[in-house]
Amino acid sequence: MLDEAEETHDRPGATVLRPGALNVVFDNVSFGYDPARPILSGVSFEAEAGKCIALVGPTGAGKTTIVQLLNRFYDVTGGRITIGGRDIRDYTRSSLRSAFGVVLQDTYLFSGTIRDNVKYGNPGASDEEMIEAARLVGADAFVRRLPKRYDTPLAENGGSLSQGQKQLLAIARVMLARPSILILDEATSSVDTRTELQIQEALLTVMKGRTSFVIAHRLNTIRGADQILVVADGGIAERGTHEELLARRGAYYRMFESQFGAGAAPGLSGEASVSET
Repeated sequence: MLDEAEETHDRPGATVLRPGALNVVFDNVSFGYDPARPILSGVSFEAEAGKCIALVGPTGAGKTTIVQLLNRFYDVTGGRITIGGRDIRDYTRSSLRSAFGVVLQDTYLFSGTIRDNVKYGNPGASDEEMIEAARLVGADAFVRRLPKRYDTPLAENGGSLSQGQKQLLAIARVMLARPSILILDEATSSVDTRTELQIQEALLTVMKGRTSFVIAHRLNTIRGADQILVVADGGIAERGTHEELLARRGAYYRMFESQFGAGAAPGLSGEASVSET
């Protein structure tokens, strides 16, 4: 850690990224943790404001790298990324990262009360706003069954709460923070099917009107995405809607059949996806 170089300072004259409906453009982006071994090469796509982009593909293909570049945890080595029409390097890092809300596969809750955890992303929010956020994502119902409700103390990482309950609190935390762009990284992969459906309903509420990026291995969770990008070999192998990609019978079709069995792809009815509106 001590040997790592510090992040570069903000550019002179860097501006503040204002919240709102924002479009995201990857323009011929290339990147490699080791410059001699690129992970992404010539990646281009546009996420229109308020739309959902799903990223699928094998482990190590570069899906998570794409969202790390969005947050500027790393800077591109070629091309550029724009948000709202401006290169993300022209924004201050603090305002850029404040525009994002992230829900991960492994939810982390801090020791403290439920109130502390939900307000973590927006400490200045009122109790009424906090409760409304929890209600909208379906967390308020189980919190009110607890003896101390929002003052219930939690041990580190959630204590006795179920994985689904912890995930709902994390989603409420994102809802209260009111981000402009949402990133969901395998947000439902560690729960059972029934809980997954409940979490999907909560995510639908949070995603409404926000530009969203969904990384998924369970393809049934991204059936309604506005655009699905199949990431492979450092680039975008295929792109399109769920129906378009199945009709193409390419890489996405093969991935779908590997999960649901031969012949399932053309007529699978499935449950509502996290990105249907």
